[in-house]
Amino acid sequence: MIPFAAPVRDLRFVLEELLEHGSLALPGFEEASPDLVEAVLEEAARLAGEVWAPLNASGDRQGCARRDDGGVSVPDGFIEAYQAYAEGGWNGIGVSEALGGQGLPEVVASSVQEMLHGANMALGLCPMLTAGAIEALAHHGSDEQQATYLPKLVEGTWTGTMNLTEPQAGSDLSKVRTRAVPQEDGSYRLFGQKIFITWGEHDAAENIIHLVLARKPDAPEGNKGISLFLVPKFLVNEDGSLGSRNDVTCASIEHKLGIHGSPTCTLAFGENDGAIGYLVGEEGRGLNHMFTMMNEARHKVGIQGIGVAERACQHAFAYALDRTQGRSPRSGRSDCTISDHLDVRRMLLSMRARTDALRALALYCAAQLDVARHAADEGERKAAQARVDVLIPVVKAFSTDQAVEIASLGVQVHGGMGFIEETGAAQLLRDARIAPIYEGTNGIQALDLAGRKLQRDGGAALEGLIGEVEATAAELEASAEHVELGRSLAGGAADLRAAMAAVLEAGADPESGADAVQAYATPFLNLAGHVLCAWQMGRAALKASAAQASGSEEPFYSAKRQSADYAIRQWLPVGRAQRAVIEAGMASLAAFDANPH
Repeated sequence: MIPFAAPVRDLRFVLEELLEHGSLALPGFEEASPDLVEAVLEEAARLAGEVWAPLNASGDRQGCARRDDGGVSVPDGFIEAYQAYAEGGWNGIGVSEALGGQGLPEVVASSVQEMLHGANMALGLCPMLTAGAIEALAHHGSDEQQATYLPKLVEGTWTGTMNLTEPQAGSDLSKVRTRAVPQEDGSYRLFGQKIFITWGEHDAAENIIHLVLARKPDAPEGNKGISLFLVPKFLVNEDGSLGSRNDVTCASIEHKLGIHGSPTCTLAFGENDGAIGYLVGEEGRGLNHMFTMMNEARHKVGIQGIGVAERACQHAFAYALDRTQGRSPRSGRSDCTISDHLDVRRMLLSMRARTDALRALALYCAAQLDVARHAADEGERKAAQARVDVLIPVVKAFSTDQAVEIASLGVQVHGGMGFIEETGAAQLLRDARIAPIYEGTNGIQALDLAGRKLQRDGGAALEGLIGEVEATAAELEASAEHVELGRSLAGGAADLRAAMAAVLEAGADPESGADAVQAYATPFLNLAGHVLCAWQMGRAALKASAAQASGSEEPFYSAKRQSADYAIRQWLPVGRAQRAVIEAGMASLAAFDANPH
């Protein structure tokens, strides 16, 4: 099995050179420094490479097991690996010091998350969901709830889950039927079933805090009748110690295509007297409160996809540099490695360029999150939040779609060996495939971008981003060595601007607007993802050229320029074709009959 090496050099390039450590200049991060960030990345890379990564394949083979007592056993080594993570303080890396965390910027926390997901996605899902639970309680929990639950969640002694889906309520959460019956002491007793609950039951932490969508018996139908409840696996005594087991059990664990080391559970609430739960936030605003958790999770799912893509790159490169096959088209030698063949080089460069571009965009989004949360100026915070709102569906959907393609190319580079489980390439493809479905399918992300986000401000936030793309394109065109990159990027920006105008115009039609947004949403997000990623690679090309002009001979910068050239001149044109898809209209979609017989 090929060892995993966290991409510290490229993470440092993005943080130090593309983002210029801007987050460290924000209020609240005065004690953080570039040296501290570098030390954090190096130590996280050690945890990822030496502790988590070696369990990835064995965890996939062994999987999880539901015991007779209803508990779930995770794969061998997972408990110890999770404990090493929690004991190292990693769970609170991006949590404010006021809540017991380390208070580092989101860009640093996201960088660490990518390393861990690249090392072991199945295990990484556990703290990812806990981070969302922390975010939800920090925003909407009562003082008592925060005092009782946040310290243990932040330190990782307890883990968190998100309970939305039911057998009859997938993406349409208005159909949620889990009941929450009020009790005289102010608590509730919950009755119902939730499915697809990631890390819903396990033996890696001493308690699990479930955040559950449910409705009171007298609640109205639809979204407005849904509230959010906190349901602990073990009840918590007044002194903070654990009490009796709550009435929530794991009815089964799912047998899945991938992420076998992650227990995906069907949870039964209230098979006896009812699972004791506590209202979080305002009654009837459960979906609003849960979206705080979901937005956190959506960004991290995008990061997750990038982590798996990075590992797929490393697998493919290592195999291609070792496997001998055929005659070299350059040297004529008959014992060349397959990395000499131009089609294999095309696949490898495509994998590397796309992964680098996705990483840069996701961390740019994380940096905007830092500004939105910490900037001193309110106007600056609002502008950054508007960008985050546009970027999160792109980061989530585009990164995960691309991760599946990158992992699939990794299998292709291996040839027949890629289809054999022992090489590990197949596992990465299987694991990556869930990410486009997680936290709202990618179609829902596209509708969020083209419908809700674009329509509510008339495209103003995206317009600002396009303006920055055009500025980078102009800077590239002004440089003799990057003229062609600048022209290609400028063309992509023009396509995105035209597509945005078309979607806004079509969406404004009182009769067909809703259908038009649905028809154009996915190609529009695809175009936006390509253009915004190419923008980041254009910026990377400028930074790499500047480093070389200053005398750096580090091969990293030459490789970065090659990746940028590929991303802008060979990958971006694929995305630009989505403008033609949108301009072709939706007649065929509207006329299509899925059941013609």
